[in-house]
Amino acid sequence: MLTGKTAIVTGGARGIGAGIARVLASQGARVAVLDLDGPEAEKTAASLPTPGMAAACDVAVEADTAKAVRSVVERFGGLDVVVNNAGVGRGPGVSQTTPQSLGTGTLSAAQWDEYLSQNLKTTFVTTSVALPYLKTRGGGAIVNIASIAGLVASPRLPAYAAAKAGVISLTKSLALEYAPHDIRVNAICPGFLWTRAWEGLAAALQRSVPEYAALDPRGVFLEVVKRGVPLGREQTPQDIGQLAAFLASDAARNITGQWIAVDGGITLRQAPG
Repeated sequence: MLTGKTAIVTGGARGIGAGIARVLASQGARVAVLDLDGPEAEKTAASLPTPGMAAACDVAVEADTAKAVRSVVERFGGLDVVVNNAGVGRGPGVSQTTPQSLGTGTLSAAQWDEYLSQNLKTTFVTTSVALPYLKTRGGGAIVNIASIAGLVASPRLPAYAAAKAGVISLTKSLALEYAPHDIRVNAICPGFLWTRAWEGLAAALQRSVPEYAALDPRGVFLEVVKRGVPLGREQTPQDIGQLAAFLASDAARNITGQWIAVDGGITLRQAPG
């Protein structure tokens, strides 16, 4: 249980982040939802089972992040848990109707920079800002949301995969560096979840793969799950939230520097290394 603990969830307005926020709050944590979309963050915070707060914030910008984290600490009196979830599966100029395959041959330098900024720099910036407050608290937990794309070859989105691999590497480095301060750092690698990014990818597959032409995007996604997930079912924000809550709790007090795939066995078929 997380009763009495204060947690920040970045990118917490919707999708995986909102699912994590709800699980943390259901276990008693006071959750601050940080997101670029302020109104949506407010809605999510207002819906939590334990009263929380929201802050509009670009967590790739250090000044914005510092202001938001400071407001959380002032509101709740400290900080115990940071969940670095903010990220994007589509780079600049990549919309729901744009082909999702951005291999190295078609990826621009600007798109590369944006993927790394929104998926790796965000984790670094938020962690850097939060660490002094966790140290003041005498310890805490950081949970970084990476991806199975960071574990296996991902030719459709190499920049996204590189960023998420970077999150996993950063997780290990931070865990070792801050272990003397009793700050634990772990990463979760989600598998196939029905998110906005996957909706766009499914739409692209529907257009480009003849056997998917008769299906709607959701149907395409479920077919991909059926074929690619050994357990045969999609993963959900609740699944990710349950693991995040465990890693944030005292029950995981001796777990640090680890990455855990919540993917129904996908990576068993494409083992890294």
